[in-house]
Amino acid sequence: MLPPFDSRNSRYRSPFGAQPAGQAVFFRICLPRDLRCTGARLCVQKAADDPATDETPVRSSMFWAGMEGDWREWWDIHYTPDTPGLYWYWFELDTAEGLRFLSRLPDGTAALGGDGEAPRWQLTCYDPAFRTPEWLPGGIFYQVFPDRFASSRLPKEGVPAGRVLRDDWGGQPVWRPDEQGVVRNNDYFGGDLKGLESRLDRLAELGVTCLYLNPVFEAHSNHRYDTADYSRIDPLLGTEEDFRSLVAAAAQVGIRVLLDGVFSHTGADSVYFNKEGRYPGPGAYQTPDSPYFSWYHFDQWPEQYDAWWGFDTLPEVNENDGGFRRYILGNDGIARLRLRQGAAGWRLDVADELPDEFLDDLRRAVKAEKPDALLLGEVWEDASNKISYGHRRRYLLGRQLDSVMNYPFRGAVLDFLCDGKAADFFTRIMDVVENYPPMVLRGLMNLIGTHDTERAITALAGEPAEGRGRDWQAAQVLTPAQRERGLRLMRLASALQYTLPGVPCVYYGDEAGMEGYRDPFNRGCYPWGREDAGLLHWYRRLGQLRRNCPALREGGFHPLAAADGALCYERIDGGARLLCGVNAGTAEAAFPLPEEWHGGTASLGGGRIDGGTLILPPEDCALAVLVEESAP
Repeated sequence: MLPPFDSRNSRYRSPFGAQPAGQAVFFRICLPRDLRCTGARLCVQKAADDPATDETPVRSSMFWAGMEGDWREWWDIHYTPDTPGLYWYWFELDTAEGLRFLSRLPDGTAALGGDGEAPRWQLTCYDPAFRTPEWLPGGIFYQVFPDRFASSRLPKEGVPAGRVLRDDWGGQPVWRPDEQGVVRNNDYFGGDLKGLESRLDRLAELGVTCLYLNPVFEAHSNHRYDTADYSRIDPLLGTEEDFRSLVAAAAQVGIRVLLDGVFSHTGADSVYFNKEGRYPGPGAYQTPDSPYFSWYHFDQWPEQYDAWWGFDTLPEVNENDGGFRRYILGNDGIARLRLRQGAAGWRLDVADELPDEFLDDLRRAVKAEKPDALLLGEVWEDASNKISYGHRRRYLLGRQLDSVMNYPFRGAVLDFLCDGKAADFFTRIMDVVENYPPMVLRGLMNLIGTHDTERAITALAGEPAEGRGRDWQAAQVLTPAQRERGLRLMRLASALQYTLPGVPCVYYGDEAGMEGYRDPFNRGCYPWGREDAGLLHWYRRLGQLRRNCPALREGGFHPLAAADGALCYERIDGGARLLCGVNAGTAEAAFPLPEEWHGGTASLGGGRIDGGTLILPPEDCALAVLVEESAP
């Protein structure tokens, strides 16, 4: 039976997904004849920055458009959103029983019922001039926590005091409080830029096209999110020349370098705030006459000030302060200077805490310096309708971000592999595919682990932490049986990660089978010479697949089947097609395939195509590529 409406079916809505302003969208609904509908309306409400003040809905009468068999009828309308923004829409019906509504179901279809406040559909409308970097689609990100990836063991000059330099590469990061009860994050294993440069050939073998570096600027914690000096590479990582050398060497093997921009706060121990008196000063903590004083907000100078999430080591910055904006966004400001030195763009830490005005101007500055530079934000939710601090954000409408970290995909992948709910997986993936502009979708940073999450293999096969503290987390290692299963599930997770719309991002060491719960156990040293060879080989083959399959650049995403713990889908771009089937269950699964795949052969995974059927063994997958010959 046809549903009344399905926003993901071209019979009901065309074109699909987010649209540029000025693009007409065709809507159709299919109603039971016995409803005796005498009038139908498309209701559209434009969302405001303040969710409490969304605009008054516009109601447009639909046209009766004929019968579907003997018992159902079609109503339709064209609607054209004229300005970029977020639009909600729903349908009202005049019937023999009075006013009725169509309510949105989680999968984008409709049910007859509810009221005017029932769940609604979303239409994202973006600036027609919106462009994102052409070099990004089809590639692979690789995220590196600089202190823990590779060490050149070269001597360093000017290393600030207060650092604990370790000589036990691979040891457990310090996590216990010191005698003052403080976890200082001041133990360093010596990873550096020259060490990273020496391993670029290894990244090239994985197919990496963009190296995303966690912060590299001078800071006095090993995570370096407490920036001390934006203008200086941290001495333990190397010199400014080492940075330029890394960028140049990476370019030689086809890899760009993406920097981490931490612009919502600085360190208290910094040139700008100088709470510890480490720098000549004067910092804002030392005197209101400091040139940096207006960057910060003091309730009572000097001890009471706004700090990120209340951490007094991370004083918040007023991003709209003129001095700060000139320092970061000016012609010779940090954002443009690092691009001038060869960086490919910026990943923005806690993008939801950066004001819209700052993001607007950051985009202008970055694109003026390097039009194909990437601006990618840390956003954990659906970035198309994100509300932060009571304010609806407009990241993806064409005048701020190019892309975001795709945490919604991570949740969908891990939940599917752990819980086996294939239909839920498709619903969650399609939410993003439907809501994000296509130029954003093709460049999403698809991750299954980062420096802020458990290691993927631990999340898949380990015992859930469920709020247990660091004492428990520090003692956990996967059992042999857990690890064996975890390695199988990592193959499935990465198969999904590499073939969903967007760009996969490998967190350093995931491809080697590294384990660990959250910070700092997810930030261990890369196990050079002790990698899981089988998993590493699998990642290399996935890299080859992305290089050689045009459908993975920006091909459409088409779910084919989902049953219990198994699913399959296609990516299609012209004559190029990719088939991905994944079985997270404990029994064999089989799916009939479209005619194009009859007689095809899986190139990766233990699954197979038998005639016109995809056969997936338990906890296994199949990847196949089909490229039609061009007409002469």
